[in-house]
Amino acid sequence: MPDIDGIEVLKEIKNINPSIPVIMITAHGTIDTAIEAMKIGATDYITKPFKLEEIKVLIKQALHLSNLESQVNFLRQELGKTYGKLVGQSDAIKEVALLIRQVAKTDTTVLITGESGTGKEVAAVEIHKGSNRADKPFVAVNCAALPEQLLESELFGHEKGAFTGATSKKKGRFEIADKGTIFLDESGEMPISMQAKLLRVLQERCFERVGGTETIHVDVRVIATTNIDLAAAITNGTFREDLYYRLNVMRISMPPLRARKEDIPLLVNHFLEKFDPSHSVKISSSAMKILNGYNWPGNIRELQNVIERALIVCQGAEIQPVHFPKELLNSLEETTPPVMNLTEGGFSLEELEKHLIIKAMEKHNNNQTKVAKYLGISRPTLLYRLKKYGIK
Repeated sequence: MPDIDGIEVLKEIKNINPSIPVIMITAHGTIDTAIEAMKIGATDYITKPFKLEEIKVLIKQALHLSNLESQVNFLRQELGKTYGKLVGQSDAIKEVALLIRQVAKTDTTVLITGESGTGKEVAAVEIHKGSNRADKPFVAVNCAALPEQLLESELFGHEKGAFTGATSKKKGRFEIADKGTIFLDESGEMPISMQAKLLRVLQERCFERVGGTETIHVDVRVIATTNIDLAAAITNGTFREDLYYRLNVMRISMPPLRARKEDIPLLVNHFLEKFDPSHSVKISSSAMKILNGYNWPGNIRELQNVIERALIVCQGAEIQPVHFPKELLNSLEETTPPVMNLTEGGFSLEELEKHLIIKAMEKHNNNQTKVAKYLGISRPTLLYRLKKYGIK
């Protein structure tokens, strides 16, 4: 076209409707143009000359991927209705959702365990929302964030003059949570002396404010979390065994994200919708592949931060790997050997594609089904390209 090139046409299409699948056809198959097209949102590319059957296969594959994307969005909406704010379809998260439903209608004390960022507070909120106390207060306390004296005052309140700075009487979190739920976050970090006072509240549902003599009775449901091994803490003398058994009436273990990787696409879509309600930005298949391959030491919280950051730095209609933090990409490079050393002059797109297919065939012992899956293409597409490049 004399006035506008294919890249500009692609940009216009994606501005009008980012969800439309686009296949780029070019006579100049270079790496740079392909990368630029994929960044903007092209589904695939093909270089001239090509056979009619080959383009038919690419169109069929693009439509299939578009349908899958619609199904993922539908599944995410359905799962959101079923599991509240717990997003996922893995067996691990289904088991957590089942336990939450079972325990919510009771007043049983619950201990939620798991690594940082796995969604322990989300689970606690879901328990409260599903309980008979849902219309009463949900009061959260971070037991690791306050020194001992301040934590005692925060939990149980204080009388005027109880200590320097106590200029007036103050209700504690247990008193505020009366008839509702108190959420003790990171309870494993609580000082040992405070643990004895908490044990009394769990046993007798009563306490005195700091500096006070009046016994205050409360009706509260207790949900506690920890990201440490409480059994080891008991052995080390940093956690009371009797308190452990009081808290561990019903235990829910939140799985790390690396143990439920099939939920990553649903979580990504959830965070895209959360931070981009207008649905103006999508995520590319190459970017999603990187997210699926990462180990996620920070779990769901880290994934959320990565998506939020990517939306900020992304200038187009699609998130690409370049929008991810360097430390994430570097961690993948450490475990993934380079496919090809690019010289100063570079390679044509066809040369690089041929090299990738050859390496994939070697890796999977010429198993075409496995190679197609590994490369993220259909088996018919692989067969066409094997024939095109004379690979046997």
